[in-house]
Amino acid sequence: MNPLTQTARVAIAEHEMLPAGSVVLALVSGGADSVAMLRLLASGDVGQFAGLSVLHVNHMLRGDASDGDAASVEALCESLDVPCTVVRFDVGAYAEAEGLNLEDAGRRIRYRFADSEVDSRCEALGFSPLRGRIAVAHTLDDQAETFLMRLVTGAGPGGLRAIAPVRGRVVRPLIGARREEIVSYLEDLGQSWREDATNADTSRLRSWVRHDLLPLAQTRNPAFAETLARNVRIITEEDSLLSEMASAFSRDFASIEDGRLVFESPQMRTLSRPMARRTIREALLRAFPDASRLEAAHIEALMEGLSVEGFAHDLPFGLRATDEYGRLYVFRRDDVSPSVAPCLLEWPGRCDLGVVGSIEAALAAPGDLTDDPFSAFIDADTLSGVLTVDGPRDGDRMTPLGMSGTKKLQDLLTDVKVPKRLRAGTPVVRDGAGIVWVAGVRLDERCKVTAETRRVLTLSWYRPEVGS
Repeated sequence: MNPLTQTARVAIAEHEMLPAGSVVLALVSGGADSVAMLRLLASGDVGQFAGLSVLHVNHMLRGDASDGDAASVEALCESLDVPCTVVRFDVGAYAEAEGLNLEDAGRRIRYRFADSEVDSRCEALGFSPLRGRIAVAHTLDDQAETFLMRLVTGAGPGGLRAIAPVRGRVVRPLIGARREEIVSYLEDLGQSWREDATNADTSRLRSWVRHDLLPLAQTRNPAFAETLARNVRIITEEDSLLSEMASAFSRDFASIEDGRLVFESPQMRTLSRPMARRTIREALLRAFPDASRLEAAHIEALMEGLSVEGFAHDLPFGLRATDEYGRLYVFRRDDVSPSVAPCLLEWPGRCDLGVVGSIEAALAAPGDLTDDPFSAFIDADTLSGVLTVDGPRDGDRMTPLGMSGTKKLQDLLTDVKVPKRLRAGTPVVRDGAGIVWVAGVRLDERCKVTAETRRVLTLSWYRPEVGS
């Protein structure tokens, strides 16, 4: 058995890449790595499959050379009697439109077409898509190159993780193979392959790492790639453990309320700084998946916000963070705070306040009094004129129940820790003499029920989340 076959067998078995009866779609570019992978898969030496087919994506970046790659893959598949699909897609235009580098853009397009193609192959063969596997030809050298690229450009432990042998239905049978094994295997078969001329352009980071940096490291340690692979595996395993811990903390110390991410700042401050940093990122990804590319500086800003009273900071992706009474909120800037729709409140009767719910007024007996904070019981004979409901106004004052002097409504809302963003949505019931009740907050002293009260009016605020 040749060395490459043995290496691939070990990786496939260790990571359970290709269960019996798999429907395998190989992504083949025409280069040495992917051609070797296809020859191995087609040989039957590394497994028997319910179906094997090939997808080649022509990125249209190199003119005739790109077309030549596609033609060579089609010819190879015909000689091996393996079904082949060739897709042409202008990756350069896509990268420019999406603001991506060419490598990232090409990767996204390949996997997009691969997912669709493997589903179609499974359906054609009458199998569940769960049987589908997408085989790509990453090698041990790719692993080393990727690590060094990320090290050069700057990355945390998560960015230095190993290329996963299996991720979802993507499998990498050659992940343990060196490039010299692959070349030797192809030469023994007399199998040709295509060389991408841009791979020799060392102005590109990967090419520079491949041709200059990695060989330099190997002059000091010929087994550098293997040593690096072991170290990367350790980094990956430890990073996974820390991520699991951070995920648990993100659920214990953060929650999602009405589409807003809320951190309990005192609890978050009990975490070590590295764990708090990870916990913030995990919670952000859970609440706002589209914000996955927040930079380290943004995470550090949120770290500071856990300890700064009145903190406010705008983030990318339309997000904003604010501190509100010991909790750090992250929300979308276009998430408009609710406000009260003004209305007349007849009694008995009910008025609709729009997005903040409704207020109901009903006569009750003195024995019906409860401690529900969203209900108030008032002496109906203290009222002056009709009742209306709106939100807080500038200059509002009242005499809160139990006090003798007046107090600014804004100060009262601050004292009971109603967040600024929710104050406009706090219903205020008024009569001709002033404020009667600030819903969910406080009754005015003049309207309280006493031993002499003959008629009790119950006011109830039915909020959207608790229904009516």
